[in-house]
Amino acid sequence: MSSSTVRKSGAFDIASLSQSTLNFRRYLVLAAVMVTASLGDVFLSAGMREAGPISIHHLSSLFAALRIPWVLAGIVLLTAFFASYLTALSWADLTFVLPATSFGYVLIALLSKFWLHETITAGRWAGILLIMAGVGFVARGPSYTNHGETTFHESPSRTGALEGPADCAREHSA
Repeated sequence: MSSSTVRKSGAFDIASLSQSTLNFRRYLVLAAVMVTASLGDVFLSAGMREAGPISIHHLSSLFAALRIPWVLAGIVLLTAFFASYLTALSWADLTFVLPATSFGYVLIALLSKFWLHETITAGRWAGILLIMAGVGFVARGPSYTNHGETTFHESPSRTGALEGPADCAREHSA
């Protein structure tokens, strides 16, 4: 973080982050969102094919499906997806993160076609391509909307860590 970003009070605006929002690590987070969601969904689908049809009236069969390794692996991957998704949402708008990770739809389609042997119609491919075309429009804009009132402080207890507004308020009231 540059010294011009930090004010004399030790706080800096989120606007200063949005200027260089997409660094290599953040691209890795977006890639993790795409890959873990895609693989998690495909693993769940493979596991539920193994489980067979489940009725809402027989929830015991749903709990039995939790013992299928593919289902468990899917749950683990979707948990990793959720963690990486929360991370991305902490520094970018939802309207940026969702379209920026839409390449996951292509991954799901490819995995479904070649691993699960699903039939993908031309209409589905066209829909996937339309979604991907929208990514170009979204990627041109800023990844974070500056609302002006949000400031963060450097944490004296953790090197380079950022604290949110509530932490900053406690620091100034003490």
